[in-house]
Amino acid sequence: MRRSNERPRQALPVWGLLPLVLLVAGADGPKQTIEARGLSFQAPASWKSSPPTSAMRLAQLKVDPIEGDTYPAEMVVTAFPGGAGSVEANLQRWQRMFKDKDGNLPRIESKTVKGKNVEVVRAETSGHYTPAQFGRPEPERPDARFLGAIITADDVSYYIRMVGPNKTMIKLRPDFDELLTTIQIAK
Repeated sequence: MRRSNERPRQALPVWGLLPLVLLVAGADGPKQTIEARGLSFQAPASWKSSPPTSAMRLAQLKVDPIEGDTYPAEMVVTAFPGGAGSVEANLQRWQRMFKDKDGNLPRIESKTVKGKNVEVVRAETSGHYTPAQFGRPEPERPDARFLGAIITADDVSYYIRMVGPNKTMIKLRPDFDELLTTIQIAK
């Protein structure tokens, strides 16, 4: 029952709720679980998982480019028992795959973030991409961006390397960062 000093409640029009519903539904879009020999994480379902193209790759995903970009972003997961050098050595290796507009090494940013049950070193750089040529040759790419992660467990180190067109990768950055928070190591 309404008291005399209360204002009557007004119903919100249905269209007024629509943006809120879409925002909530879109914030947690469908995910897929990626398992990579003891490492698992959640990736957006729109990222297309495909069979690895080499024995070194444990998982491989592609993401369609945004309008205006001409090639997809690709994410690769590898692992090396005992690791493949220090975290710093790997960050430098990734940095050397890029050159800035003057032909110099660009800055590589790194920070430690928390996964589900492990710490993750996140890395990012951009520039002209010249990939290391192991197995299947990859083309050089101007104006590319790199997002990477290093996960060190007791007996193995995992490496996540994602490269694609700069604009596409900037759009994917929040999804990549969310993915890092879901990383877990089987114990």
